Amino acid sequence: MIVRQVQNVFQILELFASRRSAATLTEIADHFGWPRSSTFNLIETLCSSGFLYEPKFRGGYYPSMKLLKLANDAIAGGPISERLRACIAHIAQRTDETAALCALSGPQTIFVEVVESSSPIRYFAQIGQRVPTHTTSAGRALLSLLQKKERTVILQKCEWIRYAPETIMTIDALHEEIEQSQKRGWAQNINGFEPDLVGLAVPVNLEDRQFSMMVAGPSYRMKNRIPELVQILKDEVAGYLRDRTENE
Repeated sequence: MIVRQVQNVFQILELFASRRSAATLTEIADHFGWPRSSTFNLIETLCSSGFLYEPKFRGGYYPSMKLLKLANDAIAGGPISERLRACIAHIAQRTDETAALCALSGPQTIFVEVVESSSPIRYFAQIGQRVPTHTTSAGRALLSLLQKKERTVILQKCEWIRYAPETIMTIDALHEEIEQSQKRGWAQNINGFEPDLVGLAVPVNLEDRQFSMMVAGPSYRMKNRIPELVQILKDEVAGYLRDRTENE
């Protein structure tokens, strides 16, 4: 269930991120097609909390540094270390394909760190993007860390839509695919989420956290490189786990 007012607040912040200039109440309301009264209430709430201010009297609103500080403080104490971020950067650099660190969010998987390929033809992804857990290599790698009963609970909540020609359409078939992933130590998705897209992912199982490291790109570049790309993923995971053990 989506709480509309919370969603509206984040949409306002995303508007500022895209326009990078102050916006008046009228501009914000007109941009989203919202009533002036409800837009005013949202703006007033954000201003009274110190998250928005007026750079110039009646010249519009803009986010304050409080928002940045709050975000930095929250992330600094979070589960994603600079070392993990470096792994994703290394994968993207070594493969020249889009790499991502992913976490499970029920029937969806969220990208918590992304480095895109430098190629003009690439898999486009961004931090915060959510993709179906059952149809993606990142999601399947995460599901491979769970017991079958736990996986089933999640899969029953998935939308079984045919996204691409090779989309797996049943829970039983997905269980079989994940069991194969467990045996080989990595998950794949070939033309099952987007046509002509290949995704490969390796699970990262920590005591209090579970992630997957993924690389994805167009089939014509990826399919003949699968063993090489999987080895790069495994190398990065192994290196991270080794460094983590040595520093504890």
